Amino acid sequence: MQTGTLISLALYFALMLGIGVYAWRKSTDTSEGYLLGGRNLHPAVAALSAGASDMSGWLLLGLPGALYAAGLVEAWIGIGLFVGAFANWIIVAPRLREQTERMGNALTIPEFLANRFPDKAVALRVISAVIIVVFFAVYTAAGLVGGGKLFVTSFAGLFGDTGMSDYMTGIWLTAGVVLAYTMVGGFLAVSLTDFVQGCIMVVALVLMPLVVLSGDVGSAGLGATLAAVDPDFLSLTKGLTFIGFLSAVTWGLGYFGQPHIIVRFMAVRSVREVATARNIGMSWMFVALLGAIGVGIAGRAYVEANGLVLEDPETIFIMLANLLFHPLITGFLLAALLAAIMSTISSQLLVASSSLTEDFYRLFLRKDAGERETVNVGRICVLLVALAAIVIARDPDSKVLGLVSNAWAGFGAAFGPLILLALTWDRMTGAGAVAGLVTGAATVMLWIALGLNAEFMGGPGIYEIIPGFIAAMLAIVVVSLTKKQTDNHNTQ
Repeated sequence: MQTGTLISLALYFALMLGIGVYAWRKSTDTSEGYLLGGRNLHPAVAALSAGASDMSGWLLLGLPGALYAAGLVEAWIGIGLFVGAFANWIIVAPRLREQTERMGNALTIPEFLANRFPDKAVALRVISAVIIVVFFAVYTAAGLVGGGKLFVTSFAGLFGDTGMSDYMTGIWLTAGVVLAYTMVGGFLAVSLTDFVQGCIMVVALVLMPLVVLSGDVGSAGLGATLAAVDPDFLSLTKGLTFIGFLSAVTWGLGYFGQPHIIVRFMAVRSVREVATARNIGMSWMFVALLGAIGVGIAGRAYVEANGLVLEDPETIFIMLANLLFHPLITGFLLAALLAAIMSTISSQLLVASSSLTEDFYRLFLRKDAGERETVNVGRICVLLVALAAIVIARDPDSKVLGLVSNAWAGFGAAFGPLILLALTWDRMTGAGAVAGLVTGAATVMLWIALGLNAEFMGGPGIYEIIPGFIAAMLAIVVVSLTKKQTDNHNTQ
């Protein structure tokens, strides 16, 4: 069985590496080519690249696992994300595409902020870059954990005598392939592989629930099977508190501040084509989220109907792939999981690398660095961030959804209010931008450290993005208005 699966996976890996070579030959001679694909992405590529780099292994592991364990009530996370993504395409995408090119042809988010607020340029670039590298190391680790879990579940004993051997092999293999095409082909390779991976993901997510429901589960009745587990399993409100609802839907706030997603907006061919990309991207996301919800719900029914035991709910997709399909199809489905993981990892590595290169190396070490030197330093930085993520991901008990939620909140609170107001509010100042950036990131980290995301005033915890986003927004507005008034007073 493993032979057919390995053949499919090998073909998938070969395809990704081939795309990397193609991109290397096409657009990696300059920093703009390596880091932003020459701002020439087709709307469909930009849309699916944004979606695939957004969803990660969370879409096939974390979300189905949450629904498998707790029921349909966990779908509120997906609903919040859908609304947030749509708002991101409407508010941020066209403005960011236009302003980043007009303001000094900025290639990174920190560079755009520096150009937007030149009086605080160095502070904004350095603080932004530190936040990006730290949180992306954690975020990338979440993807590598998913790769490790895949190999533990699907290829037990193939790479060693212990589960830990399989786990670390999965991490190193996943990281190795991603590093190869990202280091070689840069942004264009990442975007093109994301497009292919997005197509693979959505086909797998539609196929799997349909196959489950066409078998014994469908004939026995999905509702009846799940009602035996919990009469309210298919309820959207079972046990839902106001705080729990708020913590779920406010995941959508994070979209405004995710550098690896919004950088796609900067690379679309023109502002006019942003609307086309939005329509494609939102359609893809709707189908993908429905499929992920279907995997979790139908998967729980399948496990219960067949008397199976699943120790880790986040591996339901992998279990169904191994049990229900021919080995070659299983390999395709597992490739879809790797696609979700690798598309996000590659995007995150490239954004973290671009910050280290543009906002540290060129800013402090080599201001006159040539294009070829800068591209090569970017490749080294990709490797360094990946190694840091591998160290973080070494714990096989790590939860994908937990790691993703922490990093998502960190970016959402630090950059979300900052990006929104920088693009839409003329009265914002550089001092306000720095205050918002620091306040958002610090609030999230403090909230997690105090455990307030797990328990708040004796009740359920509040997702850290809520206090972080609010605190950052207030800091930007208050400091900007105060600084403005002080400047006006001093000039009178």
